Amino acid sequence: MVPTSTNAIQAKPRRLDDQCDDTSQIVFTIATLVTDTEQYAAMRASFARQGFTGPDCEFLFLDNTGTNQTCAYRGLNRALTAARGKYVILCHQDVRLVDDGRNQLETRLTELDAKDPAWALAGNAGGTAPGKLAVRITDPHGADQNVGCLPARVMSLDENFILIKREANLAFSRDLSGFHFYGADICTVADVLGWSAYVIDFHLHHLSAGNPNRDFEILKEKFRTRWSRALQPRWIQTTCALLRIDGDPLRQIFGQLAEAPYQKIARRLPGASGWTNKSLPQGTPSKNPGSDSTTGKAA
Repeated sequence: MVPTSTNAIQAKPRRLDDQCDDTSQIVFTIATLVTDTEQYAAMRASFARQGFTGPDCEFLFLDNTGTNQTCAYRGLNRALTAARGKYVILCHQDVRLVDDGRNQLETRLTELDAKDPAWALAGNAGGTAPGKLAVRITDPHGADQNVGCLPARVMSLDENFILIKREANLAFSRDLSGFHFYGADICTVADVLGWSAYVIDFHLHHLSAGNPNRDFEILKEKFRTRWSRALQPRWIQTTCALLRIDGDPLRQIFGQLAEAPYQKIARRLPGASGWTNKSLPQGTPSKNPGSDSTTGKAA
């Protein structure tokens, strides 16, 4: 059964059939945004031929053929919420499994477990450093491409095929939208949370060469702005400490040296609040003298 409805998805992704009940141990969820049902049917057939069948696999699709369409960030977040598999594969409708199948993929994931238990993302193409890529794919740019020493840790993944370890509880940014840079986005989210991403030796065929349309440059700047804001150096005030966060090692050292004096100054500024319990008579010790709690006086 393949999707034939032209109605846009409303609340959540749809399952193609009932081959997986709620008590099944789902290993793989394969989720796709669908705009061409024939393309999607061919994609799913290629997965079935390569072993992605049975009660431990489920296929989710988001019908994006109607007028009430969703973008990749929002739609795939819905898929991640609905997915029940140990691994969630987010892939384009125009990918085809040809040589490598489920057995090869499970072997590669076992290798990743041994190499880096903190991995959360795996794909077939991505960036490892400025000017350097890791690639294992056939697409219009070339057949049987194999670039880099795989598995290779990457800072981004191409969106045609992204496998996510569901226990990592990853999601795409709420404040981004569209169909570009979401592979880089979820890799950055994973890195912030302490997880890693890899390109693995899993060969498939992607029919498209990519689509850097007029929205590409606009979304690139939105991505840059969003993550520049999220990763900017900052002071973090907790109820117990003031600390400086900065990715630059030298600035981080100066920030740490400034923490103690800045903490004392900040708590005495006119707008400061919460460091002395005003309900207590002057001179009355707090419940936790010397602490930085909201009931205590600043140390």
